Amino acid sequence: MFKDSADFRRVASGVLLIVAPLLQAIAVILDPGTWGDDREAVSYGDNPVLAQVQSVMYHWAYLLMALVAIGLLHVMRRRATVFGHIVGPLVALGYINLSGLLLSDPVEWWLGRHNSPEEAQRIMDEMLNLPGFIFGFQMPWLFFAIFGMPILLIGVWRAGFAHWWVPLVVAVGYGASMVVPYGPATVPLWVAPAVALGWLGVKMIRMSRQEWISYYPTAAPGRTTPDSYANTTA
Repeated sequence: MFKDSADFRRVASGVLLIVAPLLQAIAVILDPGTWGDDREAVSYGDNPVLAQVQSVMYHWAYLLMALVAIGLLHVMRRRATVFGHIVGPLVALGYINLSGLLLSDPVEWWLGRHNSPEEAQRIMDEMLNLPGFIFGFQMPWLFFAIFGMPILLIGVWRAGFAHWWVPLVVAVGYGASMVVPYGPATVPLWVAPAVALGWLGVKMIRMSRQEWISYYPTAAPGRTTPDSYANTTA
């Protein structure tokens, strides 16, 4: 498999579709703030080990989700191609920015150990409300990930690779998590997208090599065809 670029890309993309959202779902379950005070300054003191583990898991979940967005573009080569090539990179940028925000967790943990929760929150608010932070790391980049992934999956559905329920489940899960307070209710809202994306990942892994390379365009003269691609990667 590792000597065949087509099989490697297919399996790697499928595994990422399973692992990346699963890391996020596990992180919300492990997070002490899910079951107690959602302020990092407090939840870190409740369980420093789990607080650090969940933060790292969120970080890698978001980085890998950026790769997921790029991997999904392959199944949009024949339909919704322009749509995918516009939305996909924006979604990837959104997740990379989400990952960068996790660096604020250690700052809040340190503030919580040296200040009251209220004072730690006040200092964090002053820091995070700086224009450079808001427009450089948050707006509108966060929405490219949270709302962009369901939109990208609509393109995957239109391309014929996913059922209609996949973008719907992901949209409801991520969208509802924006309005529901972070806590136990967030768990099912993030598990649902993990199931939907994981289903896509399993489907991708179970594809044959010929099915995977069939997504390369064949209509235009001189363009890559499944047969020519197979010959070059054999």
